[in-house]
Amino acid sequence: MVCLIYFYLFFILSLFSFLLGAYFMVLDYTLMLEYYLLNLSSCNVLMTILLDWMSLMFMSFVLFISSMVIFYSKDYMSGDLNLNRFILLVVMFVLSMVLLIISPNLISILLGWDGLGLVSYCLVIYYQNVKSFNAGMLTALSNRIGDVALLMSIAWLLNYGSWNYIYYLDFMKGDKIMELISYLIVLAAFTKSAQIPFSSWLPAAMAAPTPVSALVHSSTLVTAGVYLLIRFNFSFSPVLMGLMLFVASMTMFMSGLGANLEFDLKKIIALSTLSQLGLMLTILFLGEWKLAFFHLLIHALFKALLFMCAGNMIHNMHGCQDIRFMGSVILQMPLTCAFFNICNMALCGFPFFSGFYSKDLIAESMLMGSLNLYIFMVFYFSIGLTVMYSFRLSYYLLSGDLNFWSFHSLSEKSYVMLKGMGGLILLVILGGSSFMWIMFPVPYFIYLPLFLKLLTLLMVLLGMWLGYELGKFDINYNLKSYKLINLSMFFSSMWNMPAISTLGINYYPTQSGNLYYKLVDQGWFEYYGGLNLATQLSKLSGFYQFFSNNHLKIYFSLLIIWMGFLMMNIF
Repeated sequence: MVCLIYFYLFFILSLFSFLLGAYFMVLDYTLMLEYYLLNLSSCNVLMTILLDWMSLMFMSFVLFISSMVIFYSKDYMSGDLNLNRFILLVVMFVLSMVLLIISPNLISILLGWDGLGLVSYCLVIYYQNVKSFNAGMLTALSNRIGDVALLMSIAWLLNYGSWNYIYYLDFMKGDKIMELISYLIVLAAFTKSAQIPFSSWLPAAMAAPTPVSALVHSSTLVTAGVYLLIRFNFSFSPVLMGLMLFVASMTMFMSGLGANLEFDLKKIIALSTLSQLGLMLTILFLGEWKLAFFHLLIHALFKALLFMCAGNMIHNMHGCQDIRFMGSVILQMPLTCAFFNICNMALCGFPFFSGFYSKDLIAESMLMGSLNLYIFMVFYFSIGLTVMYSFRLSYYLLSGDLNFWSFHSLSEKSYVMLKGMGGLILLVILGGSSFMWIMFPVPYFIYLPLFLKLLTLLMVLLGMWLGYELGKFDINYNLKSYKLINLSMFFSSMWNMPAISTLGINYYPTQSGNLYYKLVDQGWFEYYGGLNLATQLSKLSGFYQFFSNNHLKIYFSLLIIWMGFLMMNIF
């Protein structure tokens, strides 16, 4: 019942928000609402809400995807005894994101930002086991670094007299304080959007239930950082943009490589999210914030559906996530596989699916700009890697024999989950072109030589072939990745980043703590400290207890001693 209430509520709010956003976009209209809360020593505390086409459109997409995910969860989490608690956690998560989207004020942004961090921790540890707890702690502690950066930027923003950053972005460009604030905002956004060196928490967060993954990796947690950077992009200096362009492009490349050598279905899709976040930030730091926002919205649609299809497969395979067990799923689950492949093609930028309109535009507008060979090479390699891991995934799922169990029990009996996925498929196919007409009434003029125009398509075709070659399996056939096992392990573990950010940070402190405990706490301190004192006191109390016992021989011995003392005094 709770599922349906929130499904209808979010769905209606999403439609209303979309229509209002389109209206604001056509009129180029912005509305700021200020609620006076209280006055503290002549300082007004205001709650400000910013409604412009960007916040309304993003809010519409978040609410629409979350409504479909809540509907889908009704069946996916049906075996859970605490379904209502799970739905309420998801609702809190969505409301935190909405608060972050509509806030032009850094204080209320921090409330939404921290709300996302805390609720995501509760959702990651939802299946209560050691792996989930470790993943939850890694997620929470990585995001705390960004929270601290945001708190510091709030303190620095006091120099301007208000926390409403929206007023200061344009005319304070080049100001030293605003430059410092923009560095802190970039650090905060990079922890939330899992860029290098904070990437390790993103695949670890896959310990959460699949509906949460569909929400987190499409439109809420990881996109919060990108959205904040899009808002702040007017204040970035050229030096900062150049530096961050390098980091974002390396994240895109690293996650693409990792996804090609991973065998966990959810982790592959998580790494593809990281790759797309790197793509968004790359084009953002090249100066095209509108294209970054466009891709952010389109990516949210097909990534949510991709996770929902993966969740349906995992649900029917009784929790198995290894793609090596998933041959010929299409025979038992044709509709889910059709949805899955459409999303995969949208992710690759296959012509005339929704992802094509944002990805192709990003690639061609990047070629129109002035950039060095390094960015050009990394960008196009990353596009090729995206197609590679997508085609490898489709190859493992659709072809081959029934690799699961001797009794193959896959089926598409869950109509509720299929309806939840069906709500998104139309937008995945048509959303890119239709939203492009709304967002860019004056189209980009791109003029390129034929080779550069066809280069994106060439990388897509090359990626498809390499993805097939890399993933090819047969009887008595060694995987290509198995022949270079050490290199494969290095790339699939995201350049050893999880080890560096977990055991790498706390190895020496725990070792030194263990040494201190053995040498000091259980060594000399043990003898001269509390234990020895307790031993001596117990000995003394035992000695006095001996005198307290009414033995006749003790009285006689005490009498003799006393008489001895008397005699000594007399003589």
